[in-house]
Amino acid sequence: MQKPDIPDIEGIPLVGLGTWNMFGKECARTIAAAIDMGYRHLDTAQNYRNEKEVGEGVELSGARRDELFITTKVSTYNLEPSALEQSVQESLEKLQTDYIDLLLIHWPTPDMDLEATLSAMFRLMAEGKIRKTGVSNFSPVLFREAISIGPVICNQVEFSPYIKQDDNLAVARDSDLVITAHTPLGKGRACKDPKLQQIGKKNGKTAAQVTLRWLLQHGNVSVIPKSSNMEHLQENFKVFDFKLTGDEMKMISDL
Repeated sequence: MQKPDIPDIEGIPLVGLGTWNMFGKECARTIAAAIDMGYRHLDTAQNYRNEKEVGEGVELSGARRDELFITTKVSTYNLEPSALEQSVQESLEKLQTDYIDLLLIHWPTPDMDLEATLSAMFRLMAEGKIRKTGVSNFSPVLFREAISIGPVICNQVEFSPYIKQDDNLAVARDSDLVITAHTPLGKGRACKDPKLQQIGKKNGKTAAQVTLRWLLQHGNVSVIPKSSNMEHLQENFKVFDFKLTGDEMKMISDL
């Protein structure tokens, strides 16, 4: 496994691999190939129904467990404490690991007891089954509430030039926490955007690379683009060797 110098924040590598809608052998092979390229942040979820394949990909890669950062998410139907603890044990078995680096509440629900759910996650931290806790798809108000309960370090939300997260980002900055951007390329829209392509041409980069760089330059942001295309996997990872100007940042924000 290569060991590039990958920046991180709060221990979360700034660029990771999203695995939504990846299944079977393709998922396992993609995970192994990404790790070989230098990825060490892998993102999955109970709802994705591919934790087993992610674990198989890690095993196939031959990487040491302590070289990787694995995130998974608790489904909405497992937020009651006893169900949460049982589901995490199942996730550990599927992922073939003794611990999860980051466990997230996948989605908030109107009837969830946020304090009880997070307290169950904190107990799992104390037992060494998870290293860090966070939330996903939380509004800024709910994110602040979660932070007030205990050591929540991130909120994973959809964040791209077309879906802004200024308020959630402000919450993260106030507490020096992390926003993890899922769907950062707008489901492929960014790759075809003429303005992003123009900025990319100027910098010798693709529109996708420009988009990921724009997100990272906000600070307090990590990104988890999803791809099973080997060329795109390489491109998405190579975003630390250039910097966008202030004018370029504004042009992208204005999209």
